[in-house]
Amino acid sequence: MVDATLTPIDRGTVTSDVNNAIEGFVLGTADEPNPQTVMGESPVYNIVIDHPDGLVLWDTGSHPDAADGHWPDELYAAFEHTGLRPLEDDLADAGYDVSDIDFVIQSHLHLDHAGGLYAFEGTDTPVYVHEEELKYAYYSAKTDAGGDAYIAGDFDRDLNWEVVHGDRQYVFDGLEFVRLPGHTPGLLGVKLDLDDAGTVILAGDQAFTRPNYDRELPMGGELLWSKRDWFESLRTLKDLERRHDARIVCGHAPGDLEAMQTGL
Repeated sequence: MVDATLTPIDRGTVTSDVNNAIEGFVLGTADEPNPQTVMGESPVYNIVIDHPDGLVLWDTGSHPDAADGHWPDELYAAFEHTGLRPLEDDLADAGYDVSDIDFVIQSHLHLDHAGGLYAFEGTDTPVYVHEEELKYAYYSAKTDAGGDAYIAGDFDRDLNWEVVHGDRQYVFDGLEFVRLPGHTPGLLGVKLDLDDAGTVILAGDQAFTRPNYDRELPMGGELLWSKRDWFESLRTLKDLERRHDARIVCGHAPGDLEAMQTGL
């Protein structure tokens, strides 16, 4: 157990077709062959973990120029990000400066999670990322294959990478990395054993929103690198929840953000 606290950093809202977050959310029928698309709003947030070893930033959000050409136009149209500001401004509103951050953990390197890494370019701040994620991100951004949600300008920078290997790894007391492939090959969850709140697991986009976890409904195909791996990672999370009476925090669930804002 560790005496640490979590502070969520609100980074705006992404609006997209709910079929991306929940596979088959809207389906046509004989009576309704062309049903109306349902658009949903999903919060983007980072988390500052005040740990005895230092301040840890979980993810870095979207690049502030996402709407002005940093993201491809078709991606921004599909995942419009409103309320977008520089990482430095959102940290300042919560009482932090970028220079206060001692460590960065990247759950993965998609464009809405790695866009603030520019703030740590040329610094000694360690940036933790899984080996499989880093390799796949470069493969995707530098070739015509792989995933579409990786932008080289987010992570192809002078950063102090600390590469995580394997499926489980402790780096700090009471904080364990858990690899959860499915959404991406190297998605990292974080299991925190907290003195006051008990065990909390930051699941990241393994569970984009609550129905992905609570009802075991996978995300749409565009958001899954591997459906088979996603279900295996879901079993990993469910087992950790059962064995540790853990609280699961989803990657873009409005209720989870609100719960953290009012205190776990």
